[in-house]
Amino acid sequence: MQITKVEVTPIDLILGNPVRMANIPEIKQVKSIFVRFETRQGQSAWGCTIAHQELTGESPEEVIRLCRECATLIPDLHPTHIEFSLAELERQTKASPSVMCAFDLAFHDLLGMIAGLPLYRILGGYRNRIPTSITIPITSIEEAAEMACAQASLGFKMFKVKGGLDPENDVRRVQAIHRALPDSIIRLDADGGYSVQMALDVSRALVNIIEMLEQPTPANDREALRRIKEVSPVPILADQSVSDPASALELASQRMVDGINIKLVACGGINNARQMDAIARAARISTMVGCFIEPALLISAGLSLALSSPNVRYADLDGHLNLMNDSSKAGFILKDGWLIASDIPGLGNGVDL
Repeated sequence: MQITKVEVTPIDLILGNPVRMANIPEIKQVKSIFVRFETRQGQSAWGCTIAHQELTGESPEEVIRLCRECATLIPDLHPTHIEFSLAELERQTKASPSVMCAFDLAFHDLLGMIAGLPLYRILGGYRNRIPTSITIPITSIEEAAEMACAQASLGFKMFKVKGGLDPENDVRRVQAIHRALPDSIIRLDADGGYSVQMALDVSRALVNIIEMLEQPTPANDREALRRIKEVSPVPILADQSVSDPASALELASQRMVDGINIKLVACGGINNARQMDAIARAARISTMVGCFIEPALLISAGLSLALSSPNVRYADLDGHLNLMNDSSKAGFILKDGWLIASDIPGLGNGVDL
């Protein structure tokens, strides 16, 4: 088998509702870059990534340029020699995680097609479904409770509440959702917006209400995470502080957190994500598989990872639900808050470009 053609297609993804996050300007759209491999046998394998300076730290223009440079190298690489092929691309991209993610996914999609198996089975096949949280953005207390109730009517039972701008308001929003939906599971994500003392005050105020507190302090202050984790009454997860196997090893080996959130775009794709999950598993800390605002194709890849490993305790894979013009069509099923895999080989998604 040989890859004979590679296409790189950028798309502006429009959000149905603008998103507010701590320390980031309001997001109304993100750039997605789709990559298609075409084989001599006529198969099409797909990968994709996103590029948004504030979300991923990489400019769309640079990611598109590097993707197009990498595309010229692919026909000379063997489709199933994934480790070697990704190592070759790393040299070209200077290990850009956004670029590496797109090609990593395309190689893995093609591997599943060659094997005739869905990717989650190739990666381990521990389960075929997992519940996901749905995000409640930064908004008023009343709107937060109303949004959670609306999502609960659709079957969702887990809510990730975005915070980090005002800890007292964050507490009140979480409490309002808890009062409205006392049997729901609530996670609070501060996106690095708290000080150590703020984080401890919030965790103490919400003990027995939130399942976890995610990335309470700035990404580059890992020592702050350790200080919070030592005394917090709720589990502490790292998100922006963990972006590759090396950072996962540092956090895990020094027992700085109770878990890590793995995002494929942030770490460079499935290959690196599996290493990070293995590190977490060895250290006996939990893995969450999360996402940015991203197409269903990327969500499928994250789902494949989440379903493959017994160490994945949490899934936060709702980043496609607020998109108005997603070119990828989910192969998985979303039912009552559960993501259920299909048996379509590879990532299982259709793409209409």
